[in-house]
Amino acid sequence: MSKLRKFGRLFVIKNRFEACAVIYALGLGAIERGLHYMQVYPGFPGWLFMAACTCAVFMAGARLLEFTRKDNRQRRRRSDYLAPAYAGPDADRRHPRTLPAADHPTLI
Repeated sequence: MSKLRKFGRLFVIKNRFEACAVIYALGLGAIERGLHYMQVYPGFPGWLFMAACTCAVFMAGARLLEFTRKDNRQRRRRSDYLAPAYAGPDADRRHPRTLPAADHPTLI
């Protein structure tokens, strides 16, 4: 089990440099796949499939960079504190009041 665990640790992204390397590899593959789509589906459908390939890399890359950030647990978005996620008839009971965005200490 020890050797299998050591082998599995090779596939864990530990820092931002490794995340950038993975994003670069994903980007190369997405562009190659998008060019193939443009040959198979000429015109608008090819461009649409190529855009979908590159958008997937942008979304995955953002998540990889977010997960490898050092202060991931302390930083929050300003929109997390502006409005409750559910604004139904009993929103006050389900979502207690939070600090205003300007007064929160860990806000970007």
